[in-house]
Amino acid sequence: MEDIASAQPAGQPAPGDVRMPALYLGHGAPPLLDDALWTRELADWASALPRPRGIVILSAHWEAAPLAISAATAGTPLVYDFTGFPEHYYRMTYATPDASALAALVRSVLPDTQELYEHASRGLDHGAWVPLKVMYPDADIPVIQMSLPAHDPQALLELGRRLQPLRDHGILLIGSGFLTHGLPFLTDWSTGATPPGWSADFDAWAADALARGDIDELARFREAPGMPYAHPTVEHFTPVFVTLGAASDPESAPETTITGSFYGLSKRSFQVA
Repeated sequence: MEDIASAQPAGQPAPGDVRMPALYLGHGAPPLLDDALWTRELADWASALPRPRGIVILSAHWEAAPLAISAATAGTPLVYDFTGFPEHYYRMTYATPDASALAALVRSVLPDTQELYEHASRGLDHGAWVPLKVMYPDADIPVIQMSLPAHDPQALLELGRRLQPLRDHGILLIGSGFLTHGLPFLTDWSTGATPPGWSADFDAWAADALARGDIDELARFREAPGMPYAHPTVEHFTPVFVTLGAASDPESAPETTITGSFYGLSKRSFQVA
């Protein structure tokens, strides 16, 4: 990681001096960027963390197997994987620096038997660049996005465990989703909408299971209160397991950093030590 270390501002700790946490965050749609409360919560969260040397992020919006990573070249164009929003969102940029050294480090912590496809041109989708644009607005940290290769909790816990050593190199690991994501069932499309019962029920169930460190209960999420309305498809919840797998102790209660709702969907986010 010599390249990432040499790019770090003077006075920052050397690799191994600071172990980064791993995060699960609700990334929201592009209108998140215009929400004063949520942007402040994300910015405050980032400012409370040690400065990362690099970021590896898995987003609900890139499901691909075998495992794949985004292009490592500097300034790779973004993926505008959304429709129906004002034009200015499609002109936004987030030109991160070269991440070749970070990509090499990611390869080094995966087993030799792990197939890993490296894209030459794929940039960050909105599940990655929207929250990062708020948390690290200068876009001066190398970023690699990794695909979500499965939805099996055990497979994703194992992937998180494999990625855990990155934390000792100053790399911030992020699982990016949305704790509830029942878009087809929303009836109030105001940002301050009261959470529907299914959203509130699923959020309460997840909060309780996380507080108890109950991985087995979380793995039974398809049977949780509020399902299947909370997650008619499950890709916004399953990044939870990558984050928990990267924890020093997956059965320890994570630190909840953001609560509340947006369009009635749960913003609950957390970090693990």
